[in-house]
Amino acid sequence: MPRRKPPSREALLEARHALLRMAEGGELAWAEGGRAMRRCFGMTQAEFGRSFGLTTRQVSQLETGAANPTVATLERLARPFGLTVGLIPEPPARELGAKEPER
Repeated sequence: MPRRKPPSREALLEARHALLRMAEGGELAWAEGGRAMRRCFGMTQAEFGRSFGLTTRQVSQLETGAANPTVATLERLARPFGLTVGLIPEPPARELGAKEPER
């Protein structure tokens, strides 16, 4: 299998800024956040797993939303980005008494 080309420094910085914008906007779900974090490092699932003490399968499950990680694992993943695990309010459309938009 051919070796993948590592992302440029600029691409890694942009990925990190995009991740932080998503976090600030309350738009960072763990499935997409896990994948975005891994891409910020320019790593494969196996490389990312080794760096954070996870198996490739655990990384895959995290990225698809099938995992049930502990708070300690989430904190370990968030720390390099200056993030912390916490609760955020739902978007205004879901406030008490507001109607859900029709789909």
